[in-house]
Amino acid sequence: MHERLLLENKAWCREKKSADPDYFRKLARNQHPEFLWIGCSDSRIPANEVTGTLPGELFVHRNIANMVVGDDLNLLSVLEYAVAHLKVKHIIVCGHYECGGINAALSDKSYGLLDHWLQPIKAVIQENRELLDGIPDAERRADRLVELNVRQQVQNLAQTEVVRKAWKDEGYPHLHGWVYGLKNGLLKRVYDLGK
Repeated sequence: MHERLLLENKAWCREKKSADPDYFRKLARNQHPEFLWIGCSDSRIPANEVTGTLPGELFVHRNIANMVVGDDLNLLSVLEYAVAHLKVKHIIVCGHYECGGINAALSDKSYGLLDHWLQPIKAVIQENRELLDGIPDAERRADRLVELNVRQQVQNLAQTEVVRKAWKDEGYPHLHGWVYGLKNGLLKRVYDLGK
């Protein structure tokens, strides 16, 4: 089964070279993305495809439930590289409806190691308990939590030293919170924050 991926890669390379013989040579020169995308690891949301961008236009970090956690060295390293070295002007935190991480956080079940990762989402639930409890439909409640979580992650970004320093020194990046709809393919703006 994994051999199929290697064959698909060869076909993709042939297609790209056929359309533009210099495609890979140009791509290899350098990257100058304007955007850092912090999205969910969910395999149904390929950042470049849903935004209609080409390779090199988005610098991407993905994790379960698009979290911005202050002690996640992977995220912080990506953030610092994107802001301090690539000079991205916009950071997008993109969640999605029907998120397994959000549904797990709403559940009383134990998911092993994932339980620790979900603690910040459970805190968002507690902070918004009255609002969420007022939504009788479980799917709509989960959708609202997706939006609240995106908002919280954007606020977490704003508290990082990397972003605060860039705001002070450069006046950017602008922070955006979006949600992707699996059922319709549309991106929805839910929160913006910038200096």
